[in-house]
Amino acid sequence: MQEMTGLSPFSPLYDKICDPRDLTSRLTELPRPLVFTNGVFDVLHRGHVQYLAQARALGASLLVAINTDASARRLGKGPERPINPEDDRAVVLAGLASTTLVSWFDEDTPLQLIALVRPDILVKGGDYDMQKLAETRLVEAYGARALALPFVEGYSTSALVRKIRQ
Repeated sequence: MQEMTGLSPFSPLYDKICDPRDLTSRLTELPRPLVFTNGVFDVLHRGHVQYLAQARALGASLLVAINTDASARRLGKGPERPINPEDDRAVVLAGLASTTLVSWFDEDTPLQLIALVRPDILVKGGDYDMQKLAETRLVEAYGARALALPFVEGYSTSALVRKIRQ
């Protein structure tokens, strides 16, 4: 992540964006239960906003971890994705009332970050089979819950990008 340009160090947006190396100390300040979710969140749309609001309602704090640009490219969504760079995606997510903290990960999956954070609840979108995810096995191994929230039909960044291109 590059330095957040145009933001005062005292900005509430800046305060909600947390380098993964600082998460351990920042998490001690947050009320529990802590909900964790992750994704690219490239072009934020209604489906994302509803999903994040539902995730936040499950606990007292919501940590959203975004894929870095390099990590997002490895997901195979196309060479021009993500459309919005990681710094911009972090600021947009930090601007949501539902989000308590925003961080990032450069790996293909957030397993290392989840192991560090140890959330009380792991949440994914309804298009995931939770039993197939290594993340589910990790959180359940230390007694946390993993659940999928209903997918908001009709909303997808990939579909939105296709529509814009047409």
